[in-house]
Parts: sequence; C-alpha cells; structure tokens
Amino acid sequence: MHAELIIDSHCHAGKGDGLTGPWDTAAPLDRYLRRAMQAGIDRTVLFAAFHSDYAVANREVARIVASRPDRFYGFAFVHPIHDRGRVYSLIRAAVQRYGFCGIKVHRHDARITREICAVARAFVLPVLYDVMGEVSVVELLATEYPDVSFIIPHLGSFGDDWKAQVALIDHLVRHPNIYTDTSGIRRFDVLEQAVERAGAKKILFGSDGPWLHPGVELAKVRALHLSRTDEQLVLGGNFLRLIARVHREPALRVALPIGAAGAQPAPIDPWTSDPYA
Repeated sequence: MHAELIIDSHCHAGKGDGLTGPWDTAAPLDRYLRRAMQAGIDRTVLFAAFHSDYAVANREVARIVASRPDRFYGFAFVHPIHDRGRVYSLIRAAVQRYGFCGIKVHRHDARITREICAVARAFVLPVLYDVMGEVSVVELLATEYPDVSFIIPHLGSFGDDWKAQVALIDHLVRHPNIYTDTSGIRRFDVLEQAVERAGAKKILFGSDGPWLHPGVELAKVRALHLSRTDEQLVLGGNFLRLIARVHREPALRVALPIGAAGAQPAPIDPWTSDPYA
C-alpha cells in the first residue's frame, strides 16, 4: 500500500511572526489541501514558516499534524544560531512528543552547524537544508556526516541559479546520502538531467506549498515519463525509506556546544581573506 502513496515532501504550515512576505507571515493550508486532493496527493510533510522562535512554530505545526495524523508528517524547523545549545532538546521533543520524522534548516536563517548534524545523526533523521545556492557545503556535509541523509531542496536553488543546480547534480551522483526535491525547479531540462544522471532514487517530489500549487509541481514529475517503479520512488517511496530508520530514543550521545546561544561571526576562508584588512 505504501508504495502507491503520493507524498508531498515539502510544505510549510502555520503562522510566522514577521511581515517580510508570505514566507514569514502565514502559511495557511485550506487552498493547498483542496488543490492537493484534486491532484491525488495522499500525504504531506509539514514544517513551519520562518519564525524568530522555532519552539513556538514547531508546536503549532505539531497541532496541525496531530489533527490529521493519517494525512501529515512533521519536520522540526531549527535556527542554527538562535537555537544553539538547545537543538537536542528541540528535536527530542519534536520526535518523542510530536512524532516528527525530520529536521528543516534554511540558509536564510544561518548556515547549518555540526550541532544540528550531530542531533540528526543521533535520531537518524533526514535533514532538509535549503542551501540557497551555496552548493559547495554539500561536499562537506556528505563526507563529514555520511550516515546522515540530506535533502537539498529545489536542486540547490529556489532562485533559479542554473550553475548551482547543475553543480548539485554532481553531488547527487557521487554521494549516497545526498538527495533533492522537485519543488520550485523551473528549468525542466535540469530536473530531467538530475534524474538521468543520479537516478530516481535520489529525487523526492515536493511542492513548496502552500505558496506553489501542488498539482502544478506534481505535473513536472509526471512529465518526466518515468517507469512506474521510478515514479513511485520519486512520489513517495524515497521519502518513506528515509524516515524508516528514525529513532525515538537517540542512538548516539550528542556533544552539546559550549557557551550560550548568540550571534557568531561569519566564517573566514584563510586562503582568500586578507589578514591585514
């Protein structure tokens, strides 16, 4: 039965606490759910809109997931800087209390940290990390944490950065723990190339709802004209495989960072920066 499910692996839900745009203001699901039902989408992975306190935002998503547990999965959103030192407690609550099965991180907030990766490793959780075109970090994630599965959405760039998207395909091909999703990819030839080179086993269907139409995003997958087996991998099988090993209790001890949370200086490349600047 599971093999036939269509699962949208990328959808926001709940209220943000900003007023910059829809992404940090509100992610209502009413129209999304009607559209998803019309498109034949069975289940959806939810995570918060941008928020200044993801403990609050994750609780709201948890209430939505709990209202329809047969319809929704939950991922916990974390902020690499604001949540420094409490990532373990946030994720433990998300997994044990809310039944969540993954972690969401966004470069818009800050760059992903070892703390987040270590917690993901302990609970065997997939991490959906939007790199916003900074594809080079994927090489480090893949090699430093080979036992953590990373989903890099939008083929590396929602902003339609062709260079970043093409570069990510190489990581998909070379690294077993690197995946992508189909959400927001506008250059169809690049998506087709990703499937041809990396295989359907590395691609997850996602819509980036509720702001993108899930039926339109699903049509892109249909347009790939995959075999039935490969299409089912993209539409749900790959996601189910990634969450199948999630641990409700940590499999490993997590070393927490020393010091209180707070802003940190941007990393400096010692080979290109001017030490006298």
